[in-house]
Amino acid sequence: MRPRLVDWLLFILVSFEVVTGFISFTVGLPDKRWLFVLHGIVGLALVLLLIWKLQRVMRRLTDPTRWDTATVASMFALAAVLLTFLTGLVWTTFQWPLGYPNGINLHVIFGLALVVFMLVHMLWRYKPLRLQDVRGRRNTLRFLTLLTTGGVAWQAQQMSNQALAAPGAARRFTGSREIGSYQGNAFPITMWMLDNPAPLDLAQWQLHVHGAVQQTVTFSYADLMAAPTMQQTATLDCTGGWYTDQQWQGVAIAWLLEQVQPTADAVAVSFVAVTGYRWSLPLDEAQNTLLATHVGDELLDHGHGAPLRLVAPGRRGFQWVKWVTEIEVLNAADYGQWLVIFTSGLNREPV
Repeated sequence: MRPRLVDWLLFILVSFEVVTGFISFTVGLPDKRWLFVLHGIVGLALVLLLIWKLQRVMRRLTDPTRWDTATVASMFALAAVLLTFLTGLVWTTFQWPLGYPNGINLHVIFGLALVVFMLVHMLWRYKPLRLQDVRGRRNTLRFLTLLTTGGVAWQAQQMSNQALAAPGAARRFTGSREIGSYQGNAFPITMWMLDNPAPLDLAQWQLHVHGAVQQTVTFSYADLMAAPTMQQTATLDCTGGWYTDQQWQGVAIAWLLEQVQPTADAVAVSFVAVTGYRWSLPLDEAQNTLLATHVGDELLDHGHGAPLRLVAPGRRGFQWVKWVTEIEVLNAADYGQWLVIFTSGLNREPV
């Protein structure tokens, strides 16, 4: 391939990996498995493209007298892409390291570092892509070779995992590892970013339901414990790289919405935590979820979101809002939630 096309393909494919990686953190339903497969295939295809790139620039890299800012950025980018590749490969094969930061955390960290160094390199050596760089049957064949190589490598990894009975063979399609069978509150507790509130006083706690509704209603904890209950088996798939299947029990969102009667223009339901953290679900989806008061046969403990935690099947763990104190029915999408999830807890008193 022409050097300029190789550079632009590296930029495009890395950008594709960032976008699909980001989207994958919001996906928990098996019918979206193709997204994770495509992410893996393109990631492995990048290795071949990187080899083509290194063949062209190796002389510059091995001669420090020819280095400039772009060269330094490219060296860091090379290190970042190798670390991104290796951490992804190790995590999907051996599910290691555990704890925090674990393999998937490291994969994300190195991937974001790669984007920064690649952008510096691209800006310093910017050359627009021309039609003559792209056209031609050979370029088409090379691009197809890239994707085919990535696909073959991805399939080979899956087969080797199965043949070796590697830990990665038992992972969920999201890449998360099963942490074992836990009863009640015994499964791991994770805190999102800065969220770490003190336990709530159930005698004072209230749930406010308002927004695009015909009437606003406030419930006490006793009110909700006396309400009709709903049970639901759902998979909590944490973006920290683990998952667990649990039986949840609590108050159906559909029942709560019946008490307030959403207006005709209602489109979504937002769940707000005591820390200010919030996440919303489309109205139709919210109708099939619940606010859990129990996991298994046990009342939720504080670490798992007592007194109420959203259970949203098919969503990833960070979207299962803990310590819910407010439900707002919305008549428009809440794009601000993407900012709030990174700033919530800043002005709250921690434990």
